[in-house]
Parts: sequence; structure tokens; C-alpha cells
Amino acid sequence: MCYRTANLLGALGIALTDAQNAVLGASSGLAPTDAAALNAVAVAPGCSIGAMQVALGITQPGTVRAVDRLAGAGLVERRAGMDGRTVSLHLTSAGQELWQRQADARLDWLRQAIERLPAAERADVERVISALLTAVTGDEESAERICRLCDEYRCPQDRCPVTLAIGPGS
Repeated sequence: MCYRTANLLGALGIALTDAQNAVLGASSGLAPTDAAALNAVAVAPGCSIGAMQVALGITQPGTVRAVDRLAGAGLVERRAGMDGRTVSLHLTSAGQELWQRQADARLDWLRQAIERLPAAERADVERVISALLTAVTGDEESAERICRLCDEYRCPQDRCPVTLAIGPGS
């Protein structure tokens, strides 16, 4: 086993997380959890608080507080859910605009990071990242957390290595 490679991978994960959080904060003014919550509603309009909780990987009260903050800021609205017991979450027009700004900023920063690599190394990046994502995806809940900041409109589920790792029907 190559401990140096494992250590480098861990450092890369931290660097990417820190940079994405900074970019999201600068582009939207939202804390990381709220930015991820906004993204969850954007990519799954009408989602429930329970579905958002899975994606965020936090407690139910913590999820409700995130929804309260987004609703209080005029970014998300609650509507009646399908069964009358749940709440359906939707972006407001201001929420849609802010989400688009944060999603674009995140992807632009990541694209620029990849473009700093020499062209010969860039060719392997998608293949290696896809293989690593497949290897670390455990189940549907872990897949939701892994992709909590993804723009699923730009990474279709039928080509997503995380979705494909958990199998058909996901």
C-alpha cells in the first residue's frame, strides 16, 4: 500500500473542500451547510426535509434550521407535501438566481483548477476521479452526501459514477 498516495489524496480532499466552501461563501454569502441545502432543493425541486437531511448528513433539527434560514432569506419556500404530513421545498426566484450563481462559481473554480494541469495529465483526470468516486460510494445515502454540491443538470445521472456505483434504479 502506498501511504504517501493515500496521504496526498486526503490532502487533496481537504484542499478541495476548503476551496469549494470559500467559493460558495463568496458567491452566495451562505455557510457551507446552507449552500448545500440550497443545492439540494435546486436539483430536486419539491424535495422533503427528510430527503434534504440525507443529502446534508446532519440531524433533522439541523436540517430544519437550515431550511428556516433559507426560507427567512427568501430563497426557499415550503409547500404542502404529497401526503399532507410532509413539506415540499422549492426555490423562490431569488433562490434560483443565487443557486445558479453559486453553482457557476463552484464549477468555474474547479474547471480552472483542472486547467492548471498540463494537458497530458488532464486527459486522465476524469477517468481517475470517476474510479475513485466509484470506489468510495457505499450506498444511496452516501451517494446523496457525496453529490450534495453537484449540479446534476451538468452531470446527468445516467453518466454519474456515484449513481452508477449504487446500481440501477437509483
